[in-house]
Amino acid sequence: MFINHYNMAKLITFLHVLVTMFTPFVVVHGANPSMTLSVCGQAPYPEICTYLVGKTSIEMPLEVRKVTLLSTLAQAEHAHKLVMAMDLSSFEPRAKSAWTDCLELYDDTIYQLNRSLGSTNSHDIQTWLSSASTNHETCQNGFHDFHLSSHFQTFKASLSGFSKYLSNSLAINKALTPLLTTSKQLKGRRLMETNNFPKWLSKSDRKLLETPSGTPSADLVVAQDGSGSYKTISEAIAAVPKLRKGTSRFVIHVKAGVYKENVDIKKSIRNLMLVGDGMGSTIVTSGKNNDDGSTTFGSATFGVSGAGFIARDMTFENTAGPSKHQAVAFRSGSDMSVVFGCAFKGYQDTLYVYSGRQFYRNCQVYGTQDFVFGNAAAVLQSCNIYVRKPLGGQTNTITAQARTDPNQNTGIIIHNSAVTAASDLRGSVGSVKTFLGRPWKAYSRTVFMKCSLDSLINSAGWLPWSGGFALKTLYYGEYMNTGAGASTGGRVKWPGYHVITSATDAMKFTVGDFLDGGSWIPGTGLPYTAGL
Repeated sequence: MFINHYNMAKLITFLHVLVTMFTPFVVVHGANPSMTLSVCGQAPYPEICTYLVGKTSIEMPLEVRKVTLLSTLAQAEHAHKLVMAMDLSSFEPRAKSAWTDCLELYDDTIYQLNRSLGSTNSHDIQTWLSSASTNHETCQNGFHDFHLSSHFQTFKASLSGFSKYLSNSLAINKALTPLLTTSKQLKGRRLMETNNFPKWLSKSDRKLLETPSGTPSADLVVAQDGSGSYKTISEAIAAVPKLRKGTSRFVIHVKAGVYKENVDIKKSIRNLMLVGDGMGSTIVTSGKNNDDGSTTFGSATFGVSGAGFIARDMTFENTAGPSKHQAVAFRSGSDMSVVFGCAFKGYQDTLYVYSGRQFYRNCQVYGTQDFVFGNAAAVLQSCNIYVRKPLGGQTNTITAQARTDPNQNTGIIIHNSAVTAASDLRGSVGSVKTFLGRPWKAYSRTVFMKCSLDSLINSAGWLPWSGGFALKTLYYGEYMNTGAGASTGGRVKWPGYHVITSATDAMKFTVGDFLDGGSWIPGTGLPYTAGL
């Protein structure tokens, strides 16, 4: 039975006692009941918030967040149990694939909510709540992709209720951010970094990224010729929990070769680094796709969920081809991850920036439709994006960002990069339309900044998903782009499209501001640097 308001009130009353006894709160000066209720007023479902406030006699705004998170966690645990209890006897293989994804996704949602409860950093919390919301949406997408949404009809109301609690949690945490005082916020200060790597990388991690290709100090070596510890990447990953000591960075050197396997790194394996012998030399490849019964989430040649992942000097590809629809080469739900000097090759849905904060530098991405997509807070910087030739009659769209809630701190930012036609498209550029992106979800957010856009980009720039869907709620921006395809004179006239002319507005989408409010620092050439 789904947790109703009466049972939830009893649960929250008990949890409130525990919270006030054992949880240290940051003091918000001047807090009072009226301020607490004003925080509820920021929520999209204020009646749920005020009900909880009324039942628990909350007087501090931070207590509103804590109790909201606790109630959202209870909803997530219930959703997980509902999925676990589904009767699989009538499920076809595709439905079972979607169900398997859901188990993993709701388990991760519970993990993200517990992380949020244990943190006082509002930006971290917003990231993890965004990931939880993405998981919830992706579970249902898996069934929807195969036209099997009827499997969820029996507890549709339960999942709808969970969605409301997630939305409230996002809104309330965002509303509290300006109220929190912290000495760590140094507005207007630019912290300079070297080599364009995010500030949070340790000195040892930076050395690993700076080390010449193929010569890292590795804990394990993967080599097809038997000269290493293992012959497959998956075997090496499976050995990590037994071999590593503590939570320090664990490095796997993957020697040159073509590794035909599907790799899946779970959330329990954190701070892992894979180093290849060079883009085009170390290749991970597979051909899983929607047509063979895989969900989009499950089709990835290489998938990673563990936080703090780093990869460099490798190629990830999905060889399913343009006729096989969704076929992911690389999927990342790794928060605070860096991918450096890697190539991603596919057609539709090549690079799945699934969730968390992600930074890509000096990479190459190949594809046709929606080939950089997902709901992470992702920045691709100094990358080359190659648009391939699609099936006859198809239209190319580079991005398909999937923000479902206006309070999610997610989006796809392409900065200081080049968009050109791949070799197979060059002779057909005039007959194939190519757009910068289209809105997969209602609050889709994508920005191209200081990029070189070749003539293959259609003058309208952006493509609708379906009719007028999301055109008022999306945020698409372009700032100081150059090239034959960069003119904004003929761009779409949607309410959500913006030609960014202010450096101050552009700064919101830099590595420093967009990815953790200044803790990821841009290198030279970004609008965040001196001179803008």
